[in-house]
Formats: sequence, C-alpha cells, structure tokens
Amino acid sequence: MPVLPGAEPYRHAGGEVGVLLCHGFTGSPQSLRPWAEYLAERGLTVSLPLLPGHGTRWEDLRLTGWQDWYAEVDRELRNLRDRCARVFVAGLSMGGALALRLAAKHGEGVAGVMVVNPANRVHGRYARTLPVSRHLVRTVKGITGDIAKGGVEVGYDRVPLHAAHSLRNFFRLVDGELPQVTQPLLVLRSAQDHTVPAADSARILGRVSSTDVTQIVLEQSRHVATLDHDADRIFEESLGFIGRLAPSVGKEGTTARG
Repeated sequence: MPVLPGAEPYRHAGGEVGVLLCHGFTGSPQSLRPWAEYLAERGLTVSLPLLPGHGTRWEDLRLTGWQDWYAEVDRELRNLRDRCARVFVAGLSMGGALALRLAAKHGEGVAGVMVVNPANRVHGRYARTLPVSRHLVRTVKGITGDIAKGGVEVGYDRVPLHAAHSLRNFFRLVDGELPQVTQPLLVLRSAQDHTVPAADSARILGRVSSTDVTQIVLEQSRHVATLDHDADRIFEESLGFIGRLAPSVGKEGTTARG
C-alpha cells in the first residue's frame, strides 16, 4: 500500500551522536518530523522510522502487533550504534514505551531517553474487555489529532482492536521492565492530554531506576505536543539534554563512524 503523504520515514546522516525517534500508535513519523529535522539541522544523526502497519490504512495495522513495531525500532537502534559513538532514544506516546524498552534491553548502548506524553496503559471504554471485544468489534474511533493549536496529525481515524490488544500486552511487558531503565531520563508531559493521562508518566517515573531524571510540564499543549504550542520547547530541552550528556554535540568536526 502507498504511504500516506507526510508519513514517510526520515533519516539524516550527521555527526557521532545519534537519535532514534519513535512515533505513536496509529500515528506516523509526521508527528515527530519537525523534531527530527531540528536535531538534524544541529548536526546529529537522526532516524525516524515508519512502524509496520502504520502510515497506510488501518487494515494494515490490524495485521501487526507489538513484536513488529519493536523489531523495527530495535533494528534502527542497532544501525545507529554501528555508526555513532553515542545514541539517544526518544518517543511520543506508545513511541515513549518503545524507547523505554530499548533502554531497558540495550543498557549502556543507550546514552539517554527522552519521552513526550509516554503511554503506560491502554485507556478507554474497551480497555478492560479487549481480549473479548476485539473478536466482536473490528475498530473504534481514532485517537489522533489531540493538538491545542489545531493542525493535522497524519494517522488513522480508526483503531483496530486486534492491534490495541497487542498494544495492551506490550504496555504490561514494558511496565515490568521499567526497573531496568537506568539511563538519564527526560519526561515532557502536557498539562492537558485527552489521550494519555498524567498517571502514565507518574507510573513510569515511579518505576524506572534512573537517578538523573527531569520532568517538564508543557502548559500549552495537548497529547501531540511535538506539533503543538510547546514544540519549540521540546526541541530545545531535548537538545540541551543531549548536549549535557554528549558535550561534542554542536562542535565542529564531529563525524559519524563508518
């Protein structure tokens, strides 16, 4: 199937510090593209993949599961580690959970984690009944487009419940692995989020083993904060976070390995 306009993956070969960005459930790289381009323009090597089943039509997502989505970002992380001296992982919503699992599994191979409105649970009226309801109801209303300033998030207007059930299982898996996350962590959370409640960020912060933790509340944005009023702050705070941990960022002469 052809990829929706704007949902294409993005990659940029820059310096010795790399960043992997993970988009959210039913969304696409479009929601993180401005963030990726901001980092690329400042000399970083950036990878923003399109997750399997996303960016085409919701019927394609119905045929995939968390193993497919995680395998894609795991592969991208390994590619970045082959060419970069230090690699950071970041994500929005479900992408935050993907980033946290990468940190838990790769240990010192991940230099730091940056998450925006990270998800830890499936919410909504079908959440508890997904094991059964997914066999009775094919889809429910979509969850994309929660942006205070308006604008469009490229994604699906329907959520296939088979995929939502897989997502539910993935969140449970990641929740159990959070104590393995020891890297520096930056959490950016919107004050008004109609998709993921603040309790998810609180749960994550309460379970990780990281000691270098920063939480920032985004007062003017909703769930897709990377396309909202606080986008510039997200970009600037993430660059500062990376620069503190990898001082070579922004200096001339930094090159990727390989």
